[in-house]
Amino acid sequence: MTTPNRQVVLANRPTANVDAETCALVTAEVPELAEGQALIKVSHLSIDPTIRTWMDDAPGYLPPIGIGEVIRSGGGGVVVESRSDRYQVGDVVTGMVGWQEYAIADEGMGAMAKAPVGIDLPVSLNVLGITGMTAYFGLLEVGRLKEGDTVVVSGAAGATGSSVGQIAKIKGAGAVVGIAGGPAKCAQLVEELGFDAAIDYREGNVSRRLRELCPKGVDLYFDNVGGAILDAALANLAMRGRVVLCGAIAGYNDKSAAPGPANLTSLIIRRGSMEGFIILDYLGRWPEAQAEMAGWLAEGRLAHAEHIVDGLEHAPDALNLLFTGGNTGKVLVKVS
Repeated sequence: MTTPNRQVVLANRPTANVDAETCALVTAEVPELAEGQALIKVSHLSIDPTIRTWMDDAPGYLPPIGIGEVIRSGGGGVVVESRSDRYQVGDVVTGMVGWQEYAIADEGMGAMAKAPVGIDLPVSLNVLGITGMTAYFGLLEVGRLKEGDTVVVSGAAGATGSSVGQIAKIKGAGAVVGIAGGPAKCAQLVEELGFDAAIDYREGNVSRRLRELCPKGVDLYFDNVGGAILDAALANLAMRGRVVLCGAIAGYNDKSAAPGPANLTSLIIRRGSMEGFIILDYLGRWPEAQAEMAGWLAEGRLAHAEHIVDGLEHAPDALNLLFTGGNTGKVLVKVS
């Protein structure tokens, strides 16, 4: 007896936000398992901005999603059948599952990992998953956070940005300033997440506010958005300041040629540095970061929020939330 598998596939390449023409909901059959494989019933999908970049026919750190292929995505679920010693029926695992109800796990390079015991899967996919790992290694390894640093984070109310700000405070930053959209998100950063100050990029001049809040300059800027906000941070960089390039969500839906930052010369004047990174480079070190992050969770020092959208068919709408600002915290899709 075959098992039907609902999937969301790429029907057409988007030119802006994904719409009804971008994706198609189809039903396929789950293939027979080969030796060394396991069948995963997917329960949650991790919705991340990079999914939008994979939809474009453009080179990247992973190949573009092909037309007719299942939308690539992280997520997690439970093992319901196994022909592998690595996976036992009942194991909760995380990895690249794709936008579908069932996924195949194998024992190769893309093997799935067991979710931390005693932690709800949505939390595992947030602060203990790719989101938290991105914040942890981007801030501490790439950004080389030092005690007393003035840290500024863009996209600060999002899943990655909110973790970055909290980790910076835990690790002894002198001041942490978040940039977000709207008074409610800015209030949450200060009142609930412990940021020292917040800037609403929809109101007033970001560069001027950075000068007011960071009079000695920005020692470490964690960039999730690119565009004009990156330019404002560069203009306010401290001597030997560092810029961590994590994402450029402001330009993912803009097909026009984006101009380069106007304030790059600040890196010369301030003897600063700017470095990008991909979290896959740190896969081998995730356990050490997860252990430390889990400790902060248990101590109540690391707050988190999950914005859960119900239904596989609503995955495209969930992705759009990241670009419209309709989410607070980590966006997940509850598949079943």
